[in-house]
Amino acid sequence: MESMAVAGHSIHTCFHIKAKNPRVNLEKQVFGVPVLHHGVSCIGKKLKGKVGAGVQAVQVGLEESERVRNLKSLERTLELDAVSERELREKGFLGLRKTKLVCTIGPACSSLEDLEKLVLGGMNVARLNMCHNTREWHRDVIRKIKKLNEEKGFSVSVMIDTEGSQIHVVDHGAPSSLKVQEDSIWLFTNEKFDGSVPFTVQANYEGFSEGIKVGDELVIDGGMARFEVIEKLGSDLRCKCTDPGLFLPRAKFSFWRDGKLVERNYELPTLSTKDWSDIEFGISEGVNFIAMSFVNDAESVRQLKNYLSTKSAASVRVLAKIESLESLQKLEEIIEASDGIMVARVDLGVEIPLEQIPTVQEEITKVCRQLNKPVIVASQFLESMIEYPTPTRAEVADISEAVRQYADALMLAGESAIGLFGQKALSVLQMTSSRLESWSREENRQGSLLPRQLGVSLPDRIAEQICNSAVELANNLAVDAIFVYTKHGHMASLLSRNRPNPPIFAFTNDESTRMSLNLQWGVIPLLVDLSDDMESNISSTIHLIKSKGLVKEGDSVLVVSDVTPSRATPMAFQSIQVKTIA
Repeated sequence: MESMAVAGHSIHTCFHIKAKNPRVNLEKQVFGVPVLHHGVSCIGKKLKGKVGAGVQAVQVGLEESERVRNLKSLERTLELDAVSERELREKGFLGLRKTKLVCTIGPACSSLEDLEKLVLGGMNVARLNMCHNTREWHRDVIRKIKKLNEEKGFSVSVMIDTEGSQIHVVDHGAPSSLKVQEDSIWLFTNEKFDGSVPFTVQANYEGFSEGIKVGDELVIDGGMARFEVIEKLGSDLRCKCTDPGLFLPRAKFSFWRDGKLVERNYELPTLSTKDWSDIEFGISEGVNFIAMSFVNDAESVRQLKNYLSTKSAASVRVLAKIESLESLQKLEEIIEASDGIMVARVDLGVEIPLEQIPTVQEEITKVCRQLNKPVIVASQFLESMIEYPTPTRAEVADISEAVRQYADALMLAGESAIGLFGQKALSVLQMTSSRLESWSREENRQGSLLPRQLGVSLPDRIAEQICNSAVELANNLAVDAIFVYTKHGHMASLLSRNRPNPPIFAFTNDESTRMSLNLQWGVIPLLVDLSDDMESNISSTIHLIKSKGLVKEGDSVLVVSDVTPSRATPMAFQSIQVKTIA
């Protein structure tokens, strides 16, 4: 059915396709685009020629007075992140960076001024590692970030990272990293002491040396430094440094024998008593993400998500950190249970050979895309910039590879938390990811993904096919942007999964959805009051974006909407529309 739908600001041509028999031919090609027939409409730019059989004309429109009322009600509430708005004005739609950036907040960047500089530099999510600092310090940082969001118009999400059982952690007690010299002798002990004692390291777990023999190798942070066990003194170990390097506070360690990891099953819970206390703290402070350390199975993720739902905190997203052999062996079930994944490469490098890290990283990223879960690649992107103002060329290549793999987000850890050049490190991350995205688009190297059907119910399968088709259409027509209207972010994530060329502007009336979308590749979330009438929402938001000067005459926008029944649209349907700004 062909009609001219006239809004207050534009004219577009609509092609509503409705099957005579909705139970057959679910993926029929219309104008070269697969569409679904359960009341789904596929709306494209003006096409010449006749429309196929079974197509009827309908008139789409709203009374002008009602549209004006809706415009006035929306005008006060459209909230676009100030940094994204600035970037859009400076670079245009295709210049917007799509890879999200996560920064770990630590002593080097916890002041209000430093946090603001990180946000202006491109930080989308602020990560707080609950291993470090006091509860009061974390509360202060969270409230500073929320203050910046409120007063400066930013939209930065907050993530807390649980400590975990910490059976693999040792601490030398010094506030910053130490340089370990070759042949120096160190004592590793489970005795507690305050501050730092020369050449003495405190283990977090009493049984850390059980089953360890003289001659075994003790590896710090996957190879930052190495020691040989030369003597056992009860439960303590005397060790000689065989490979000098940097010894960070609260470092991870592992034991190796004859070139193989010494595996030990401690049978400790994924979440410790302290973790549950930190989770309660995070809920009370309104954090957006909780990253679980040392996840070895899906059950622990489900347990936390169920707990959050009982606390009316279901909007808090749960990320599982992949950092052990066990988590790799149960990868798909952990991804399916979680709301997202963090690839903790340092800890993975402790348990698997270093040369396997690149392929494992790529496989995790691919599976996360297939299962429609955001993935953060973390650890040691710019490790040298903890001490030096410029990165190594290999570090830049490492960033580029993660961007080429289409990871949703990249994360700085020590570089921002304790580094001397945290803001410069973020700038390198931002510039490198933007350049690689631009190159991939220019060379037409979009990451191909064999879609895995996720939906079970018919509505879910329809939404999935609509989003797959919308991205193909957006790329083929070279539209400037994709607009999607979403309550819980599902349609936005399905679009993001396909990694389209144009950016995705996700309009939602739910604050928690807006903050969770900060981790989705290519998604710019906007908070807006949405009415029951989707056509009115579309017209109003385009008008408001245009009034801000963010779109210009001739720009084309592909709109994906999930229309619920209302007075103006009594039939529920989903649609793809292409609108040209007039």
